[in-house]
Amino acid sequence: MIVLTVLGGVLAGCGHPETLRTGAAAGPAVSGEPSPGPAAPSRAPSSGPPVLAPGPGGLTPVFAGRAESSASRKATGGDAKVVALTFDADMTADQGQRAAGGEHFDNPGLIASLRRLKVPSTVFMTGRWAQEYPSQARSIGTDPLFEIANHSFSHYAFSSPCYGLPTVAEEDMRADVERAFTAIRETGARQVVPYFRFPGGCYDDTALKALAPTGVTAVQWDVVSGDAFATDADAVAEQVLEGVKPGSLVVMHCTRSAAPVTDEALRRIVPELRGRGYRFVKVSELMRG
Repeated sequence: MIVLTVLGGVLAGCGHPETLRTGAAAGPAVSGEPSPGPAAPSRAPSSGPPVLAPGPGGLTPVFAGRAESSASRKATGGDAKVVALTFDADMTADQGQRAAGGEHFDNPGLIASLRRLKVPSTVFMTGRWAQEYPSQARSIGTDPLFEIANHSFSHYAFSSPCYGLPTVAEEDMRADVERAFTAIRETGARQVVPYFRFPGGCYDDTALKALAPTGVTAVQWDVVSGDAFATDADAVAEQVLEGVKPGSLVVMHCTRSAAPVTDEALRRIVPELRGRGYRFVKVSELMRG
């Protein structure tokens, strides 16, 4: 697998180098505390997205895709060739001045490509991003092609250390997630799902316990795109194409300033995976199984 060089530190969106560094496929709990085992699927009402049952001790469940080894697929009669592409729309509370100065934390070209290519996708959005780009959030969140999930309000870490990110106090974690959902819904977005992605991919049992009352399912990944700060779209595409297996969940970014080649990489990834027989789904469909 091609490992891309991360320029200027970790993108304030997903912290994907964590997965590269540890070799863990599901975005591990970086604090050293034990993460919960797999949670059993729990069917939501037909009108709503599926969620997972609570993990051990009632902790927030964690979902990282349904990718299996080829041997496992043969033993079970094969797995549908589906893959979920997810995009983190990142922005912190203190980046308003940078946005006012012309820095682009959005990527409308990427969203346009997803629409043109008809790729169902899940966008993990911070509340601050929704406030900065309300018309875009509303457009994404009212398009049946997409669903919007929660990526915290200000992209502060929920465990420490986490790549130098400021940390949300334990007593504020639930309120931070609820504040983000409120900011997203206030834009008029309707396709909002009860899923949450930890900033930097960093979490521990304390965070999973704090978020349990929100009813969210935490969503990690098993394929790292390496698009953060990348300048070589082909390298990003190769990393995704080499990593995807049936049931994979890919993490990418929807932030022009910090992930400038994602759109270009996507325009190679999609036709190549379709040529291999893959079908693209949103996280809710992947979770439904």
